Amino acid sequence: MRDLDEQEQRIRAVLGHKKIRRNEALKRWHKHLVSRLALPCDVTGIEDFQWEEVYVIGPGSAAEYRSLKKSRPSYQDVFELTAIQIDAESEWSMFPEELKACVRRKSDSKEFILGLSELKTISEQSSNFQLLDDYAVWFVNYR
Repeated sequence: MRDLDEQEQRIRAVLGHKKIRRNEALKRWHKHLVSRLALPCDVTGIEDFQWEEVYVIGPGSAAEYRSLKKSRPSYQDVFELTAIQIDAESEWSMFPEELKACVRRKSDSKEFILGLSELKTISEQSSNFQLLDDYAVWFVNYR
């Protein structure tokens, strides 16, 4: 419970105590993250990306999934997070209205724009872990 209280305090430190519009909240998160994240850093998906669901928990073909993962981002991939953008477009993001992560897949250097709330650092000991986790918790639960 203490960890949740501390996280809520960190989120309020970014956004303030008054209710603000989503666009203003995203601007504050963007400024906060850009000024504190040590980039580039290695990230991966928190859970399967939207396009993968039919293959991971549905009836999709394993062979087709393996083939598609060559050209599409997978939550199992390791990416290098290189930048965060407010107004970028992404065909892979589950939520169009969120901050976007500019990433490069480590295995083949293919670049993607993903939803930032769908990513976590590879290492929980990374100084970036808490920053990305705080944003994801806010985005999923409080927006």
